[in-house]
Amino acid sequence: MNTPPVPAPLPAPLPALVIVSGMSGSGKSGTLHTLEDLGYYCVDNLPAELLPEFIRRMQDNAAAPSKIAVVIDARTLGDLSDVPTALSDIGALGADPRLLFLEARDDVLLRRYADTRRRHPFSHLGLGLADAIALDRQALRPLRQIADILLDTSEMNIHQMRRRILSEFGLEGAEVSLLFESFAYRHGVPADADFLFDARVLPNPHWDARLRPLSGRDAQVRDYLDQQTEVTTYVTQVQGFLDTWLPKLRTNTRSYVTVAFGCSGGRHRSVYLAERMAQYFRHHGWPEASAHHRELD
Repeated sequence: MNTPPVPAPLPAPLPALVIVSGMSGSGKSGTLHTLEDLGYYCVDNLPAELLPEFIRRMQDNAAAPSKIAVVIDARTLGDLSDVPTALSDIGALGADPRLLFLEARDDVLLRRYADTRRRHPFSHLGLGLADAIALDRQALRPLRQIADILLDTSEMNIHQMRRRILSEFGLEGAEVSLLFESFAYRHGVPADADFLFDARVLPNPHWDARLRPLSGRDAQVRDYLDQQTEVTTYVTQVQGFLDTWLPKLRTNTRSYVTVAFGCSGGRHRSVYLAERMAQYFRHHGWPEASAHHRELD
């Protein structure tokens, strides 16, 4: 009796692949950390010529991760102009890689390096910082030209950039991310605010010498504001408004929503409100609700 042939095992499905590239200082490390939080297996500074073989090995490994993120930038060994060929080879395997390119203005990169005292990867060449940035930009031009997503982080803080990455790669069909942000009006209104509430009409703990050094995170400030009739009315009305209108955004293809509270210094009233609202909505159907305090963080 003839034994039927054993069918060859099917290859493992190719992982979702994100290539992260861009200027040094533009936010690649923060982006990689965000993707790691989203369940991506992350590899930093992989030589471009090894990328197709790396993906083949992942395809042959039944235990391989389903999502992979790889950083390829000017630190990478080899010629970056070979990257388009490597991506074509990966496409021939059946994968559909997405290339995310991060950039920022020269003046912003100069300020970021000055603030952090980090050394630029090209500093070993004996170049000044401005010349190193120019060389970095020139070397990365082949990747920028073929990028699927160009992200200029010049005007973004780490929280805004994280939310942008989440919206691009992590929130399809997932829960809307709800952020309550505090800020000081004298430093400008957050550009990404969907709802904006002015807390300057409320009693100000700043005028109490005992409370002035503290913030809205501290129990003494919370107790003080909890005892104010105007604050109780304000909180009740704002919660009612948001309870009515936030659910509408869940059916409006939104990935994240930002509700901002502003006061004079961004330390007491706005922080108190952002913390209180985040706690309230985490227990009322928004498990992803969080608070960010621009002037404190």
